[in-house]
Amino acid sequence: MTGIKLAAATLSNAWVRLEPLEERHRAEMIVAAEADPGIFRHMPYPVAEHGFAPSFDWLLAERAAGRWIPHAVMAPAGEIVGQSCYLTIRERDAGVEMGGTWYVRAAQGTAINPAAKLALLDHAFASGIERVEFKTDALNTQSRAALSKLGATFEGVHRRHMRRPNGTWRDSAYFSVIREDWPEVRARLEARLALKRDANHQSPQ
Repeated sequence: MTGIKLAAATLSNAWVRLEPLEERHRAEMIVAAEADPGIFRHMPYPVAEHGFAPSFDWLLAERAAGRWIPHAVMAPAGEIVGQSCYLTIRERDAGVEMGGTWYVRAAQGTAINPAAKLALLDHAFASGIERVEFKTDALNTQSRAALSKLGATFEGVHRRHMRRPNGTWRDSAYFSVIREDWPEVRARLEARLALKRDANHQSPQ
């Protein structure tokens, strides 16, 4: 065993706060998720059909079983704007997947996602993780572009990898960041966030 110490923890920086998902997040999370079910078009959550409550219950069960570490993602003002998780925790091989990520429309394209990625990746590598992987629907061009911008390495497409909620087959695009990549990836994220901070300071008051 590698002795990794990846565990649920509250993570924060100047742009975002991530809290391990708990029952107290339920009502606000459901409101945020159900405001626009279209954000789940490439996700395995049938929110439009069943609402987000069943997915919330499932996430809590996965956390209790030790398979997922889901987080409520909060903007600086404290409102929940999305979710991001650790999953597929492979202690023997010091690997983990980051995924189950979604954001309300107003948070997309802001500092929220790069700041959350910075916090989650930093915590993973500080906990002894050697490889962080990401997968997304091969048709999800927005997610693939975001992972490329992050600096993650594209590793290829797993064909007919998962079923979508509507029963059709999904091909999954895989990306990764390994420990040797992390200093460069972290520098890129910090530079992006610095630009956003500077842009905000220059905005008209």
